[in-house]
Amino acid sequence: MANQLVFIHGLESTAQGTKGQFFRQFFPKMIIEDYTGDFAARMSKLDGLLSGKNDLILVGSSYGGLMATQYAINNENKVKKMILLAPALNLPEFKLPVHAKLHFPVIIYHGINDDIVDPYTVKTIALKYFSNLEHHLVDDDHPLHKTFPVLDWKNLLLID
Repeated sequence: MANQLVFIHGLESTAQGTKGQFFRQFFPKMIIEDYTGDFAARMSKLDGLLSGKNDLILVGSSYGGLMATQYAINNENKVKKMILLAPALNLPEFKLPVHAKLHFPVIIYHGINDDIVDPYTVKTIALKYFSNLEHHLVDDDHPLHKTFPVLDWKNLLLID
């Protein structure tokens, strides 16, 4: 069974944003949806979309990174890998895992010039809750304008 790719956009973005358009073009089978409303409404939609699906590779951007992480905490057995782009793990919506840590691979890219989500706070949180973490602080901003287009997405979205 093939892995199911999922992209979750940020709070003020949509599935039509730069990242959503990129993934739609290069990974046409990826689940890319719009999320609106509060955190609970967004999570409810995500839960519904992923119901019955396994072998998930979640890509979350900013607030979408928070959503991906929360989904993974609640459904660890369904998730194979996460790639988080400037994830907003510092928000109060983040509910800490009951068990110690998530064990599947988690890759984070976060710009050191991010003026929306503090990259150092997020790194501290990530080190605490992800046991298989690859963390990259890059010379970029919150949307990762320079970094996102040059990442090796074909390999990032594979399971090692």
